[in-house]
Amino acid sequence: MKDINIAIIGVGTVGKSVVKILQTNKDILKARCGVNLVPRIGISRDIDDKELKSLGIPLSTNIDDAFSDPSIEVIVELIGGVELPYEIALRALKSGKAFVTANKAMLAYHRYDLEKQCKNSAIGFEASVCGGIPIIKILKDGLGANHILSLSGIMNGTSNYILTKMSKSGLNFKVALKEAQDLGYAEADPTLDISGGDTAHKLLILASIAYGINAKLEDILVEGIEEISQIDILFAKEFGYVIKLLGIAKKEIHSDEVELRVHPCLISQDKLLAKVDKAMNAISVVGDMVGETVYYGAGAGGAPTASSVVSDILEIARSKTSPMLGYMSSHENTLKLKPIESISSKYYIRLNVTDKPGVLSDIALVFAKYKVSIRTLLQKETWEQDKTHKKDLDTTCIESKPKHATLLLSTHICAELDIQKALNEIEKLICVVCKPYMIRLLD
Repeated sequence: MKDINIAIIGVGTVGKSVVKILQTNKDILKARCGVNLVPRIGISRDIDDKELKSLGIPLSTNIDDAFSDPSIEVIVELIGGVELPYEIALRALKSGKAFVTANKAMLAYHRYDLEKQCKNSAIGFEASVCGGIPIIKILKDGLGANHILSLSGIMNGTSNYILTKMSKSGLNFKVALKEAQDLGYAEADPTLDISGGDTAHKLLILASIAYGINAKLEDILVEGIEEISQIDILFAKEFGYVIKLLGIAKKEIHSDEVELRVHPCLISQDKLLAKVDKAMNAISVVGDMVGETVYYGAGAGGAPTASSVVSDILEIARSKTSPMLGYMSSHENTLKLKPIESISSKYYIRLNVTDKPGVLSDIALVFAKYKVSIRTLLQKETWEQDKTHKKDLDTTCIESKPKHATLLLSTHICAELDIQKALNEIEKLICVVCKPYMIRLLD
């Protein structure tokens, strides 16, 4: 029986799990693809690591060793970063070797560059989005008969863990973040996770497969969870919502525009996505033929991510080749990215104001000027009565005083451009003492 030799560049948490799966499940893998999948060499900066040495495979610190062995047919890249992994991918594809990666950041910037290079070599990247959830294959194959009307999902376990702890345990943002770091869900520098950047990388990859659109990170709306406070959680609960960080892609069936955005969102507590807690991921996909389907699972971690890596190796071993981003021809190349200002939504808004007569009237006049209609309104007595919230306020906010009140409101559907103009004008009102905070609302 034929052997397919594999080089794994980056034998960290995921890389070690890849080797273990190839070794532990070798019999079932052999039965499914008809060949032996052999981890031939591991490339790591720390080849003296005890766990790594216990895997029993040759080790090296030199990436060149993954390419100098002509028997190696598959290069697996798990080192992270953008440019070096891209160079490794090009080198693998140009040398006729298959390439597998879990690197969403690199793909967010270079997915179309790689697609041009992989005409004669296979490439797999299932593990780049949502760890163990096979959403890439679902979009490319399982839902291939559908026009994708929308996809929305919780694609970052760190932010979802933080929001769960804020909602379920009453923690403020900083405490929840520290707990996530202590448990290993968040990095020492969690910026990419909490800012929405990680989710945006994944959304761009999915949008390429769902719509064939080559959108750039700098062209889409990306907002994080850093400014969410307990008072926002309170409003959500009061009106039957849950706050989640979502990646959203939408396209009307007869439109030539695709809407891409990443931001915190108030979603009805009855929705399936609202019930996804802690570090788990979930994605809802709506197809024109199948309707809504929802996919749930571990979005990170060594074994779940490695499971997706090995699934790509398995597909390559079966000699199944398909276009990298799912299109044999540029069927939907007429699609364009919808401008951010053209997005429409319902909105939740937090306003910190002086507690005196006429304030609501001043604010209502501004909203009316920009055709923003108020849907619900809730007023907190004073900031001083909410000690846990006080530290969560915008750092530009002046020190709270007993005569300051917090207004929490939601709107009916309006245009992004109109709500932004309204909030910019409201911020300048004398009665408004902090920069307004806004979260989009999804029923």
